[in-house]
Amino acid sequence: MSHQPMRIIDANLNRASEGLRVLEDVARFLLNDAELSQRLRTLRHDLARETKSLSGGLLSQRNSGHDVGAHIVASYEPETKQPLQDLSGLVTANAKRVEESLRVLEELAKLPEISSMLNSARFEQMRFALYTLERDLISRISRRDKVEGMTGLYAILDRQFLVGRDEMDIAGQIIKGGARIIQLRDKSRFYRDKKGELLLVARKLKELCSQADVLFIINDYLDLAIAVDADGLHVGQEDLPLPVIRRELPIDKIVGCSVTTLSQATKAQAEGADYIAVGSIFPTATKKGATVVGVDMLKELKRTVSTPLVAIGGINQNNIGEVVSAGADAVAVISAVLGEGDVRGAVQELIAKMDLAKEECQSQ
Repeated sequence: MSHQPMRIIDANLNRASEGLRVLEDVARFLLNDAELSQRLRTLRHDLARETKSLSGGLLSQRNSGHDVGAHIVASYEPETKQPLQDLSGLVTANAKRVEESLRVLEELAKLPEISSMLNSARFEQMRFALYTLERDLISRISRRDKVEGMTGLYAILDRQFLVGRDEMDIAGQIIKGGARIIQLRDKSRFYRDKKGELLLVARKLKELCSQADVLFIINDYLDLAIAVDADGLHVGQEDLPLPVIRRELPIDKIVGCSVTTLSQATKAQAEGADYIAVGSIFPTATKKGATVVGVDMLKELKRTVSTPLVAIGGINQNNIGEVVSAGADAVAVISAVLGEGDVRGAVQELIAKMDLAKEECQSQ
């Protein structure tokens, strides 16, 4: 057998193995995703097993010092290769590297002198498996970025509290004021009776939030969140169970869960909640019969769970600093914004008080 095909197989096998190791480590150490890590590890092991019979022959044909391509790459890449900008770029670059190498191995395995030792169809299967893994990794990174964006003022656009005011106009004022998260909430029977109309509202809000780089969350309705490609879904203790939601919701979407107790919070975190909303922190007129948990509950959760915490319930300009000092990553409000004539100004003032509280905490 000519040694040239073996050299090509060796080079591409090395590229594929190295790229898979990078992807596996991203899933394992940066995303802490055991399931993705295992899938990538399995693929890497399958590749090694498929080519095990050639290992001795491949090493005997390796001649890196006389590889003319090495010198071409060295002089060519610095001028044209774009630097990696983020983790998604790293994943994409290495996934493409592996996919291209698997395609080369797939084609070479069709040669008569190679086909008895390698199965071309197996490399094709691996390549298609990696397409899916690349998508899932990028989606998981997107979800992580959304979780990291769960900070600042979280404005809840409660349609009952709006009393007929235009959702787009109010949302625009909220965004201009500096809020980083908007949730659409409708607790009436409206959604069950007129799904199509609420769908149109949600689509417009999603587009507005996307243009402003603001997270858009849907309250309660899993189907609506999926239909409008919302950034996430928020549920309470009486809604769909988190494992069901996590199974149905795309991997790049976040899920928040409302809690009133420590046990509910730890359970929500274990079941896949990306953030936890704790409250009502103070008495509130927005939600009848709400359990008031106080600032001490927020402090206790901050010591117990690692999931971002969103404080909610009765929070206004007078007490928002206390909530931030207690450890809230984000603060959710309704009446403190929607109940004001100057919505944009109310948002700005709340954020200013949050920033002041953070500065005081850092100086202590």
